[in-house]
Formats: sequence, C-alpha cells, structure tokens
Amino acid sequence: MVGREDFVLGFMLTGVRKAHVAAPEQMEQKVAEAIADPDVGILVLSTEDLPGLSHGMRRRLESIARPVVIAVGKFQQEDLRTKIKRAIGVDLMK
Repeated sequence: MVGREDFVLGFMLTGVRKAHVAAPEQMEQKVAEAIADPDVGILVLSTEDLPGLSHGMRRRLESIARPVVIAVGKFQQEDLRTKIKRAIGVDLMK
C-alpha cells in the first residue's frame, strides 16, 4: 500500500505490514518500488492519488497482473472481480 499519511494510517492500524507513506511528489517512485517488490501481491492506492501519477505509470498499473492494483476511494475505475480475473486468468464467480 502506498499513499499519503492519512490514507495509509488506517490500513497500518489494521495490520498491513508493507505500507509506505509518500508525499505527492514521491508517489510515482514509491509505487514503482512497490510493484517491483516480489513480496507485494496486492497494491492498494487511493483514487485521489492516481491522477498525480504519469500516464505511463497509470497504464502500467492497469496492465500488470501482479501485484493486483486496487484503487480505494470515492471513485472505482474497475471492480474487484475484473481485477482478480485479470490477475489469475479465471472468473471465480462463474
């Protein structure tokens, strides 16, 4: 999980071990580090932080199978079912 302190804090309190606080100007670098980490299976980002990432990084996040990228916030771009199907290649709901 990568995000601003107020976003990350709640997840850290629930036991998320790999949570990285990043200022807006550091967000892209921290996201790149997280997706390069083989121990990260799910990457949680705030929907408010996505527009601050470069177009190339947003496209990369949409196309990679692992880690599964979940944007949490007011606006969902893709539902969780679609993300899981893309990650493992099987629709578990059928």
